[in-house]
Amino acid sequence: MKALVYHGPGKKSLDDCPKPEISAATDAIVKVTKTTICGTDLHILKGDVATCQPGRILGHEGVGVIEQVGSAVSAFKAGDRVLISCITACGKCEFCRKQMYSHCTTGGWILGNSIDGTQAEYVRIPYADTSLYPIPAGADEDALVMLSDILPTGFECGVLNGKVQPGNTVAIVGSGPIGLAALLTAQFYSPAEIIMVDLDDNRLEVAKRFGATKTVNSKDGKAAETVMKMTNGRGVDTAIEAVGVPATFELCEKIIAPGGTIANIGVHGTKVDLHLENLWDRNLTITTRLVDTVSTPMLLNVVQSKKLDAKLLITHHFKLADMLGAYETFGHAANTNALKVVIDM
Repeated sequence: MKALVYHGPGKKSLDDCPKPEISAATDAIVKVTKTTICGTDLHILKGDVATCQPGRILGHEGVGVIEQVGSAVSAFKAGDRVLISCITACGKCEFCRKQMYSHCTTGGWILGNSIDGTQAEYVRIPYADTSLYPIPAGADEDALVMLSDILPTGFECGVLNGKVQPGNTVAIVGSGPIGLAALLTAQFYSPAEIIMVDLDDNRLEVAKRFGATKTVNSKDGKAAETVMKMTNGRGVDTAIEAVGVPATFELCEKIIAPGGTIANIGVHGTKVDLHLENLWDRNLTITTRLVDTVSTPMLLNVVQSKKLDAKLLITHHFKLADMLGAYETFGHAANTNALKVVIDM
């Protein structure tokens, strides 16, 4: 089969690889019909994710059709259309029992990280019963790909961890796909203001269409001053970091109001300074999280009821044969205006 393989920092190629096989009774083999590229894949290619070793097939998002199931799989059968979760959950370990599936002792974020992932014609899904979701009849598969990772990630790591509440002021630093997913789902809680911060005017225009009340271009280095002026010197109740670089986290530190919450979503590959000399007396909460996908069933219902249009996040379509072109487009979003790119098999 064809698959996108990571060969070390800055190196990737579309290769011929062996088709995966059932290796445990709880496995399923899924024929992938649609997948996508995540910002985390770009972090891997930068060398930021040490657990992902050269030779790995990338990707942790997608939808497909089950081709084969192991003998212990009871919830699915061959021919079922399924949504693939980015998080693999055994459902039985200490962390799974706490619904902290991202830290499953034999699962978690392993697809496209420590085991081969979804940017391929076929993928092996461990613990299929608790790591796949049935696709409702008539569902739009493009929209559902957004439920593999970015919508639950933006919602759980940003909105829920950030304690967004009615009437609050929220700043989301980073208007890429994950920041926009946080923007869309933050509106479930009716905050009074959602301020989007980014370097890219196009993405800020998109954010306005998606419901941002104010936008700030941070190119001039004065984003903190601008946000503080917008909030009459008070700062924001919730600051969501959705990039994963030191400057954006430190910006969140500068704009958070006393009693506020900084919610980190970004994947950080280098150290970030925590300025306790400024924050020690501010009654702040700082949260970190890897998505647990506990919200996926709820989000699936919201998308199916058309209360949330997940397809808004999609800007480009590619075929698997042009996977390298898809990476070029996604990786140079400032020039291509790319948000999420969908790869159709």
